[in-house]
Amino acid sequence: MKMDFLNLRLMLVYFLVLLVELFISGAYGAISQGNMRTIDGINKEGPYLGIIVPNAYEMNPLLQSPSFQTHQHFPYFDFAGRRFRIGGLGNEKVIIVMTGLSMLNAGIATQLLLSLFKVKGVLHYGIAGNANSQLQIGDVTIPRYWAHTGLWNWQRYGNGPDDELAFESDGDYTRSIGYLNLKKSSQFMELPEERQHLFWVPVDKHYFSVAKRLKSLKLGGCVNETCLPRTPMVVRVRRGISANVLLDNSAYRQFLNSKFNATPVDMETAAIALVCHQQNISFIAFRSLSDLAGGGSALSNEAAIFGSLAAQNAVDALLRFITLTVHVITHLIRL
Repeated sequence: MKMDFLNLRLMLVYFLVLLVELFISGAYGAISQGNMRTIDGINKEGPYLGIIVPNAYEMNPLLQSPSFQTHQHFPYFDFAGRRFRIGGLGNEKVIIVMTGLSMLNAGIATQLLLSLFKVKGVLHYGIAGNANSQLQIGDVTIPRYWAHTGLWNWQRYGNGPDDELAFESDGDYTRSIGYLNLKKSSQFMELPEERQHLFWVPVDKHYFSVAKRLKSLKLGGCVNETCLPRTPMVVRVRRGISANVLLDNSAYRQFLNSKFNATPVDMETAAIALVCHQQNISFIAFRSLSDLAGGGSALSNEAAIFGSLAAQNAVDALLRFITLTVHVITHLIRL
């Protein structure tokens, strides 16, 4: 009887401890033991290429591609409002995640991907506005550098170009690009609580070199009976721009190109690039031009017609890049 009472007390203590653990896990958003087991199981089959895409209409062509094979045991893992799709593209194991619009959503999705899973590199693709009059809708651009141009110092009313801006003396803002006082750099922390500045975030040098071989890739040029003036092409360009702005303004489009030599303009890539740079993860982005960012007709934005074509071209470039990357690595191993 005494032993039974002691066992009962031990069981009650164990039960209370379990309840406290469950309460803490729920209260503080910790990863549950069940989720940790699933994550461990997924990671045992890694490392993976992380593929990050902004929206469903850009992701669906990849999921519907015959090249994509869903993992039999772990088809997806849902966490913190994101669905991480596990599978394969050719000989590469991949995890695909959709961010949703905006720099914030892109940064959160990227950080979750890198924190939860064993990722060896990140590939990002989607559509973008075109700030470069030398290129056309449907072209897939691969910038060497990305910048976040949405951090502005909105000057106090009545002040002019000779008045010092708030925090200007700390080096956070610059006037060197004109009277539009954009923030001089993005801030990130490689070491705890040590702030660093970086305006132009580079993509991976090896990835960018491999991307040169996409030049001959054949891309689509028609939507039903509506065809572009020439067949779209894959182009490596100097710079891309991101901000929480859907750009449809001719004057600002011209400003971004003339001041920064920017080609694609979007709402996510620079955030993804900065998170990957901070954590030393290889990164590259493929942005297919879907519209002229306000530089075309005043009647409508071209993305309504060519958005689906641009999304498919970006997917085609991504798939070919993955194939080329595998071939290059195989060749190096044989050497």
